[in-house]
Amino acid sequence: MYSYEDLFARSIRLIGLECQERLRQSRVAVFGAGGVGSFAIEALCRAGVGSLLLIDKDVVDHTNINRQLHATTKTIGQSKVELMRARALDINPEINVETHEMFFLKQEDAFVLDSGCDYVIDAIDTVTGKLTLIECARERGIPIICSLGTGNKLDPTRFQIADIYQTSVCPLAKVMRRELRKRGIPKLDVLYSTEPPRSPLTPPGSLSFVPPVAGMILAGYVVRALAGLTLA
Repeated sequence: MYSYEDLFARSIRLIGLECQERLRQSRVAVFGAGGVGSFAIEALCRAGVGSLLLIDKDVVDHTNINRQLHATTKTIGQSKVELMRARALDINPEINVETHEMFFLKQEDAFVLDSGCDYVIDAIDTVTGKLTLIECARERGIPIICSLGTGNKLDPTRFQIADIYQTSVCPLAKVMRRELRKRGIPKLDVLYSTEPPRSPLTPPGSLSFVPPVAGMILAGYVVRALAGLTLA
């Protein structure tokens, strides 16, 4: 059996043992385990985050295969969060993973945050769910970063992290800004794309290399924050 230090030796070489230990002691909640969320979960796990809280009611559908980490022809019909839990434990047997198979929509759902966490990643698809989660995290003093739209996009190099009130182009950001102002929320870190969406499609189309990049960027942002790392 390999020790934690063995598994994350290459990470320790880069960031040092002290920063790695901060990650080991951290707990991150990921809401949504789809195209964005599944890759965020993967990156958090492989960074050595010691505890994860995963929330998503969905099961794998055949339409997920083109972009979601857990989706194969053999996993259709299985719980996304349970598949990611099993995968995380295969990567790091020491990791603690709590799962809830539920859609996060209303204030009453916030009980899942009461067990505590150090950061929240929002990869929820619905505006209602996002707004509720933002309010619930804010009430508990938990930092949160939200993923905005990744559908109908072709260029993964156009993703940026910014305060939502500094965003442009993204149609979802426009809706979110309006609703956040109504709720008196003055700031929110988001991942968004500066690429104009292609012709509107309902539901939106997506490709294998766009949502995963968004998930990796979100995880990288959270890992740096938790470990106390800054970019050169």
